[in-house]
Amino acid sequence: MSLAHISKAGLALFVGLSWNTAALAADSNPVDTPERFSVLVTFGDDECPEAQADEIVVCANRPESERYRIPKDLRQTEEESGGEQSWSSVVASHEEAARPARPNSCSVVGTNGWSGCQAALLRQWFDERR
Repeated sequence: MSLAHISKAGLALFVGLSWNTAALAADSNPVDTPERFSVLVTFGDDECPEAQADEIVVCANRPESERYRIPKDLRQTEEESGGEQSWSSVVASHEEAARPARPNSCSVVGTNGWSGCQAALLRQWFDERR
């Protein structure tokens, strides 16, 4: 079978399917779908508006206290991080994180890093004694 035969067969199949689909659509009764959908949120004693012709109205009722509030999905909760660590332990952790890039750090990173190995051993010894 050549490429020309495949493309002619595919074209014939497509035309046949589209003709059958058009024929089925013409035979069936189309369902009247509304042209407009309205989704509203009412607060307190507010009434939901009446639907007009070719319209669907969906209402959700919320308490009056929620009228001028930011929706719960958009509210940001602030976690209090103060008081978890003392300021001196925060500074010590920052110093320890920055130490490898500074001189006298006992690492291959940074300038003169090899010179801090004795100081690193002393820091480790004092930390173990605490």
